[in-house]
Amino acid sequence: MSAAFRSRYWVIALACVWLIQFVAIDQVDPYYFSIIMYAGINVVLAVSLNLVNGFTGQFSMGHAGFMSIGAYTAAYFSKNMIAADPQWATGAMSSVLILGALLTGGLTAAFAGLIVGLPSLRLKGDYLAIVTLGFGEIIRVLILNIETVGGARGYADIPLLSTFGWVYSWVVFTLFVIWRLVHSPPGRALMSVREDEIASESMGVNTTRTKVGAFVIGAAFAGTGGALFGHFLRYLNPAIFDFNRSFEFIIMVVLGGMGSITGSAIAAILLTVLKEALRPLQQLTQIDFRMIIYSLLLIALMLTRPNGLFGRRELPSLMSALKLRRKREESVRGAS
Repeated sequence: MSAAFRSRYWVIALACVWLIQFVAIDQVDPYYFSIIMYAGINVVLAVSLNLVNGFTGQFSMGHAGFMSIGAYTAAYFSKNMIAADPQWATGAMSSVLILGALLTGGLTAAFAGLIVGLPSLRLKGDYLAIVTLGFGEIIRVLILNIETVGGARGYADIPLLSTFGWVYSWVVFTLFVIWRLVHSPPGRALMSVREDEIASESMGVNTTRTKVGAFVIGAAFAGTGGALFGHFLRYLNPAIFDFNRSFEFIIMVVLGGMGSITGSAIAAILLTVLKEALRPLQQLTQIDFRMIIYSLLLIALMLTRPNGLFGRRELPSLMSALKLRRKREESVRGAS
């Protein structure tokens, strides 16, 4: 009964997304609408990265590379489908097309994650970070030299298929899949690898397969995030997916808490809004202070809350803990 009740919340969230899509989203200012859309896309990317960095204990710095693979392959797929038959851009056919683009981008990124993960996830710590960072740069340079997708000029005229309903439906789906995965026996294996890899091997956990599996799933969702991004921005350029983009996702994961799904989601929204809130300062000074402020934010966070805002707790458990603490404080005051 409790599991069914929890599943009901996901269905309600999905229904609310489409209710907003059909009733209220047309009333939102286009500028604020773009922030809302980018926030949803960043939630998908931050939560998928947290599966690798937070729950499995690895340190990937190539998430932007998987995002770019998903973005370019999905955009190439949808443009060619519409070129072959313009009916794909209209009505219900457009929903089928964006779903096909998401699957294409996700599967291609997952395959790339498998190719990278099999050899590199035998490494640990800094070595893995260097390999994944190098992979992201390799992908960016390769795209620069592929004229089929525009090369250095960028890939333009991508169909606008990412709506509020599709982006936030995918946010709900991502949160649901990662949540269920983490709270399943394979998820316990992921966390055992994070805590002590040697002990996990001694208990019969195939640590290499576990890490590669998490890496592939994270890459797949990064690819779908890239597909949503490309079909909203309608233009892709390799410069968008440089290592700074990967650092942004890492900051979101660290800020929210390594091992907290809701923490990563909330941090992704906060940093997306903060990035736009600082834009007037950038226009005033002609200097982009955003990465400086991000760095100062991380330093302050590491000094005050080394485990992030949520640590390894989720929002419901954190709220319950705060309520319990408040009751204890009230009882102590009453006793005194």
